[in-house]
Order: sequence, then C-alpha cells, then structure tokens
Amino acid sequence: MKYLMFVCTDTEPDADPTAAPDIEEWVAERDGRGQRLMGSALGPLSAATTVRVRDGELLLSDGPFAETKEVIVGFDLLECADLDEAIEVARAHPMAYGGRLELRPLVDLD
Repeated sequence: MKYLMFVCTDTEPDADPTAAPDIEEWVAERDGRGQRLMGSALGPLSAATTVRVRDGELLLSDGPFAETKEVIVGFDLLECADLDEAIEVARAHPMAYGGRLELRPLVDLD
C-alpha cells in the first residue's frame, strides 16, 4: 500500500530535538528496505503560489494559505504493507521529533 507522508513544521516541537535520528541514515535505511519510493524537501514559502478558481476567475496568491501555522516542508512516498508499518516508518523520521508527519493512503482511482 502506498502512503504519502507530509513532513511538516509544528508549533510544539519536542523539548529535546537533538534526540532525533539523522535524516541521511533514515533515508538510506528506508530506501534500502524499499519502504521509501521517493521524497524531497520543498522550496521556501516565498516560492509558493496558491491557485484557486472562484466563479470562473483565476485567483493567485503568493505563499501558502494565510491561516496556516504549520508548514509542509517536504514529503516522502512510502510503500508499506499497512498503516502500522507506515506509522513505524514515520516514527523513526527526524521530523517526528521537531515537527509532525501526516500519513495519507493513496487512493486507486481505477
């Protein structure tokens, strides 16, 4: 089963983020196990553009949605047997300590 893992900042990080694992080790281990299919950090908020269409009119805004406190800073596409395995993968990610990770299963539209 495929999961998209959003890597996000958090307004309440762990009191000791130095306890977080090394990101390069996490990537190497997950890639080696075939659990991580791809992933990337995202560009800065200043490079973001929000696109909406309302009443047929294209509306563009610089940056993310204004009320957002937490920011998506990256993503990983995971291949896991089930949600329990995806949770274990996320639990070992460094941003689980200083940020937050959101797991969402991909839906097969066929």
